[in-house]
Amino acid sequence: MPRDRDLFANFERMRREMDELFGDVFGAALTPSRRGGFSPAVDVFYAADPPRAVVHAELAGIDPDDVGLEIEGRELIISGHRRPAEAEGRVYQQLEIDFGPFRRTIPLGADVVAEQAKATYRDGILTIELPLIATEVRSVPIDVPGEGEGR
Repeated sequence: MPRDRDLFANFERMRREMDELFGDVFGAALTPSRRGGFSPAVDVFYAADPPRAVVHAELAGIDPDDVGLEIEGRELIISGHRRPAEAEGRVYQQLEIDFGPFRRTIPLGADVVAEQAKATYRDGILTIELPLIATEVRSVPIDVPGEGEGR
């Protein structure tokens, strides 16, 4: 048994030293952030018919009236606030759903028509559709000097 105790003590000492070097990486990964805010998860994809960028943002439990959307150039900014659940009369065993203000900037890979953007909120998912600016496809001829002159 003394060997097990020594092994455990060595492990704890090594972990403290690692925490001093790198910060509390292991503990921070296991516990949610309580810094007063969060960053909602998003999916971004492009569709062809009609050409558009589509953003899905996970905003479960957030009143759509507490969400703001802005388009600045090639960036979509989603901001808002998730209110904490009413806690009166509750004794929590676990509290993992983050709340507070958020602001998420999503870079877009194409120019969009901001005035035609549409947003819908259903089942906790905010869907933003951003029509892409039509780009003209033009064929460019390639000039080869001296061709046809019988080299």
